[in-house]
Amino acid sequence: MTLEEEIKQAKFQSNNHKASLNLIYTANWLMAKYEEIIRPYGITSQQYNILRILKGQNANCLSATEIKTRMLDKSSDVSRMLDRLELKKLIIKEVSRYDKRAIDVSISERGLALLSTMLKEQDRMDALLNISEESAAMLSNILDKLRS
Repeated sequence: MTLEEEIKQAKFQSNNHKASLNLIYTANWLMAKYEEIIRPYGITSQQYNILRILKGQNANCLSATEIKTRMLDKSSDVSRMLDRLELKKLIIKEVSRYDKRAIDVSISERGLALLSTMLKEQDRMDALLNISEESAAMLSNILDKLRS
């Protein structure tokens, strides 16, 4: 379905205006689909993002500040999310050996097991784009240019 049909608007100020709205609309649509896929696992997409960041550290710890810099959603309340992930025993929080004011965070075995279970869901999320690998690479390049 076209953007015009989705938002019931026939005209736009310019192609750039339409593209901006289409990008925002599509990003929100994609996030809603991601949340739908992730919800049965009892975590949010932001929490999933944190677990994936920590898994990528190969058992090394990260501070909450470093996690926030790597997150897709920079406006997230990382401290609150880390508390919730710790309650679910998906992460381990410890006082830093180097800075007693900082907290080191790592993924737990339970967190790794959850991500392993969710691997098939990542394929479902990737398939939502419904475009070829070549088109996905082109889209990614265009989006990178947009932010530069």
